[in-house]
Amino acid sequence: MSFHPLPHRSLAATQTKKKTHDPLFNPSQPARRAAVAAPALAPALEAAIAVAPTASSLSDADRAAVARDLGYRSIGADLPAGVTLQDVIKSLPASVFTINPARAWAAVATTVAAVALSVYLISVAPWYLLPLAWAFAGTAWTGLFVVGHDCGHRSFSTNKLVEDVVGTLAFAPLLFPFEPWRIKHNHHHAHTNKLVEDTAWHPVPAAEAAKWGPVAGTLYKVFLGSPLKLFASVGHWAIWHFNLDLYSEKQKPRVLVSLAAVAAFAAVAFPLIYLNGGGLAGIAKFWLMPWLGYHFWMSTFTVVHHTAPHIPFKPAGEWDAAAAQLSGTVHCDYPALVEFLCHDINVHVPHHVSSKIPWYNLRAATDSLRSNWGRHMTEASWNWRMMKAIMTECHVYDAASNYVPFDFGKEEAFLAAQRKWLPDTM
Repeated sequence: MSFHPLPHRSLAATQTKKKTHDPLFNPSQPARRAAVAAPALAPALEAAIAVAPTASSLSDADRAAVARDLGYRSIGADLPAGVTLQDVIKSLPASVFTINPARAWAAVATTVAAVALSVYLISVAPWYLLPLAWAFAGTAWTGLFVVGHDCGHRSFSTNKLVEDVVGTLAFAPLLFPFEPWRIKHNHHHAHTNKLVEDTAWHPVPAAEAAKWGPVAGTLYKVFLGSPLKLFASVGHWAIWHFNLDLYSEKQKPRVLVSLAAVAAFAAVAFPLIYLNGGGLAGIAKFWLMPWLGYHFWMSTFTVVHHTAPHIPFKPAGEWDAAAAQLSGTVHCDYPALVEFLCHDINVHVPHHVSSKIPWYNLRAATDSLRSNWGRHMTEASWNWRMMKAIMTECHVYDAASNYVPFDFGKEEAFLAAQRKWLPDTM
């Protein structure tokens, strides 16, 4: 969800015009991580990052060692030549595509109950326990997103009108317009980890970074080169979802309905909170802090799913759907309560193999993929070593290295301090 050039174009145009060249991806000289003097990184992590772009072609033993040093349980090997995404989809049992209305509506009930409980906890918590209440609320509110997420992928119900209504209502408290998100998100699925086209967590083009002045450069480095990266979906939300120029004339009527739903929620909820919850402080307490908690999970889940030193972004001519969706998507385990409240959104590889799989079938689909394609999958449990590399190293696109850090020419104190002091544990 980085701030890359695509949002400044019409999304409709990107869906119909195939690009063969983009000057943003032709810096005068390829960047090289070797130019960085980064002794603050642990030697094993430094070495693993250096070899990461070739990890998929290593022997099983060497790949396992690189995976461990980068913070992953496993890194996928290259897929055999000729394997297509349809081959992977066809290997899944038909049962994982079956929509179960009882399970779908149970998720709605679970999330509504969890959200209501979170609001109650915020209302009764003493000031020193509010951070815990907000953390629970942000996690519970992420469940709203996941319910709407399945609606957007048409995996909630066999009735599209029901999905549109439920998705719009689920997204409204998050001020997320459902239809703009659905259009953007489906584009991400069609072009996962494809240069220029992908709409989520695109690496910064080197030539674009070279244009930044001191203020812009500092802001990008602070927000995308530190733990604040785990809130960067706030910027993505603001850039992508409220600009009508990004959508075609055919798409705009439905987009406007979603924008109206968000406006209606804000027009009703915020005055009520203001009048009954203590003014602006009440809005911050009961809405803003849980909303930021939701964005923490939104950012964390998605950056872990698609950003890793060994996972490349590819130009259209080299991009392969099976490799991007199966091997270029990361499965990551989180604490059980997080997975429960967020309806297994972290079980993400089968979701990218086919977005028609409902959330409650993702674990069975993952088991099937492990049986048939496990050697080609990347898996992890959330850990600081993995996050340290994502936050301090995976910044600027480089064709040879996949990523180089913002300070690849000369190490900067801001990143050096994080390389030294951020935990390196698994």
